[in-house]
Amino acid sequence: MRVALVHDYLVQYGGAERVLEALAELFPRAPIYTLIYDKEGMGGAFADRTVHTSFLQNLPLARKNHRLFPPLMPFATENLDLSNFDLVISSSTSYAKGVITGSQTTHISYCHTPMRYAWENCHRYLEQFRYSPFTKAVIPYALTYLRMWDKNSADRPDYYIANSRCVARRIRKYYAREARVIHPPVDVASPAQTTTEPPASDSYYLMLGRFLPYKHYDIVIEAFKHRDEHLKIIGAGPDEAHLKHLAAGADNIEFLGSQSDERVRAYLQHALGFIFPSEDDFGIVPVEAMAAGTPVLAYRGGGALETVEEGTTGLFFDQQTPDSVNRTLDTFVQTTFAFTQTPYR
Repeated sequence: MRVALVHDYLVQYGGAERVLEALAELFPRAPIYTLIYDKEGMGGAFADRTVHTSFLQNLPLARKNHRLFPPLMPFATENLDLSNFDLVISSSTSYAKGVITGSQTTHISYCHTPMRYAWENCHRYLEQFRYSPFTKAVIPYALTYLRMWDKNSADRPDYYIANSRCVARRIRKYYAREARVIHPPVDVASPAQTTTEPPASDSYYLMLGRFLPYKHYDIVIEAFKHRDEHLKIIGAGPDEAHLKHLAAGADNIEFLGSQSDERVRAYLQHALGFIFPSEDDFGIVPVEAMAAGTPVLAYRGGGALETVEEGTTGLFFDQQTPDSVNRTLDTFVQTTFAFTQTPYR
């Protein structure tokens, strides 16, 4: 059976790319099709695989600034030639599900979410991204076009898989399709077994992920600027300069950049708590934190509601504001969780 894997774009390593890695392990001979592939940005991931890209790969700035090209992405997606395959599996948050396949080809879409900036909280996403006034004025017109294409292309997969119940609800609402829920693969055995030396710090809270506005790392930084506890932040992304500017002058907040998997496991294992302020579609890292024996402080929304057990493996805060984070942190430090003997480990 001839199998192909399709992914939106490979420019930065995150949760969706972990899922693609798992699919690539299941189908070791399957080529990968994607709109843009930045080998440097991916840190070597998929370097040993055959990766086919669209014409966007050759456009100036595309590999480092793919967010500038949404109007071209539907056209680029439809021009990926998948006519010679029996099975196509798309890993999609936006465009990959829209590939065109033949009548004899089975297309299964593993949907991480319907296109975020076109549907769910689209007005908030537009407000959060720091565009120029002119760009913000033009974007709503482009989004209307993208919504029409997205709705039309949603009929192309034969079957949908959602990574959480919350995403399955979105697929039902925006695409009028049913999806089977299969949670992303998460390594829940090895984090607590790491032999990496623990971080050279007494006690700290941890955040980890891509630096994007919808992740809401800014509210946690604002909260910790008025606290004595230490906060360590692992990751990189477009919002990095803004977040570092917010944290300027706060000696208890430390940016660690990108870290190896082993170092991440060590930081997770020795943290007082892992803070997860975004409304993610599933949220792989909170599961990894709990597997490492670390309780989670999460926003009450998205996939975290399906993995964090309140009062047992973590606590939720109800609003994405610094005050809400602070109030829940005050409770957090007094709470004994399932894998701790005392409130503070």
